[in-house]
Amino acid sequence: MARLSNLRDIERLYATRGGLNYGEGVTQLEHALQCAALAQERRASPSLVVAALLHDIGHLFADEEDAARADDRHEIAGAWALGALFGEAVRRPIALHVAAKRYLCLRDADYFQALSQASRDSLRLQGGPFDVAEAAAFEAMPYWQDALFLRKLDDMGKREELSGLGFEDFAAMMRSVMTGGAGT
Repeated sequence: MARLSNLRDIERLYATRGGLNYGEGVTQLEHALQCAALAQERRASPSLVVAALLHDIGHLFADEEDAARADDRHEIAGAWALGALFGEAVRRPIALHVAAKRYLCLRDADYFQALSQASRDSLRLQGGPFDVAEAAAFEAMPYWQDALFLRKLDDMGKREELSGLGFEDFAAMMRSVMTGGAGT
């Protein structure tokens, strides 16, 4: 997998692979759009809205069958692929959103019960709930609270009704938080 070098690369990836089933009744693209819209509704920073939009981009690099059978570490793959384009405020919540699910399963007694079956299945592949030591280590990481916020958006962004948005609705915001002059 190569690092993405401009906004066109991201748009192309979502155009070609964003129609893949998310396993939750929505496509990868629609899930991304719903999560970003939810972040905007909650007045999140532009960096966190972009993180919400792109948090599952790592799934788009994985073979669909392989991703269903094993933990594809999509959060790490996605954060790495975005490394040339975005700073830590976008990439770290993406890299930590799976850990945030594991954390919430330990810290919030109701959280696991509210997870969809697909999220429960993936949790098992991702190592299950954190133990106390893992949770403490997570709390020491930069952007851990942003990752919790992103995780909750991820859980909510699986509605069957369409957002009515398109990827282009977030292009200006993505450009505004890009680093190093990596334009379109």
